Amino acid sequence: MYAIVAGGGKVGFFLARELIDQGHEVLLIENNSERAEFIANELGNVVLRGNADEASTLAEAGAERADVVIAVTGDDPRNLVLLQVAKRRFGARRTVARINDPRNEGLFRMLGIDATVNATQVMLSVLEQEIPHANLVPLLRLRNTDVEVVEAIVDAHAPVAGRPLRDVDLPPESNVAVVIRNGAAFFPNGATVLEPGDEVVALTRGVHEPRLRSLFFSER
Repeated sequence: MYAIVAGGGKVGFFLARELIDQGHEVLLIENNSERAEFIANELGNVVLRGNADEASTLAEAGAERADVVIAVTGDDPRNLVLLQVAKRRFGARRTVARINDPRNEGLFRMLGIDATVNATQVMLSVLEQEIPHANLVPLLRLRNTDVEVVEAIVDAHAPVAGRPLRDVDLPPESNVAVVIRNGAAFFPNGATVLEPGDEVVALTRGVHEPRLRSLFFSER
């Protein structure tokens, strides 16, 4: 895989290093000369000094043959511009953006960026796993949709506990896809009785999350 990483800060540096360690071809674009020199000393001849949001720089980087272009600068507008150029002018196969302001995620998706990484949302997901009352954890959102894959642990006093799935009034457009019990995963059917402690992976739309949460968790 040939990956272009735009932005040589800590995120870009460690990402490039990991990709190189995995045997991938990597080019890191960094505009600051001192930072570019540091990265070259650490990682070798994998740095191109220039503005990644300029078409001439992306052309020099070989964006037309890149399998993925990853924008990890600290500037959301710049990340969006350079990925738009990579996709529309050079036909980049896949574009991935770091998003610093969560409010920009919808715009990135609307403009065709293939994947986004929102550090704020990642941190919230981790916190939700640690906070007992936040037992419905978003795992991922299907690209360009509002369909989410969520995980829940069935509470002993939850409405679904001890009931077969066919008798559970799930929200519209929601489905229990996988149940993990005692470390073993299986695909449930209508006769499957959910037990306290079961880990459930479900698909739903974001608007239905509160109702789904109320089924798997009970305030006592």
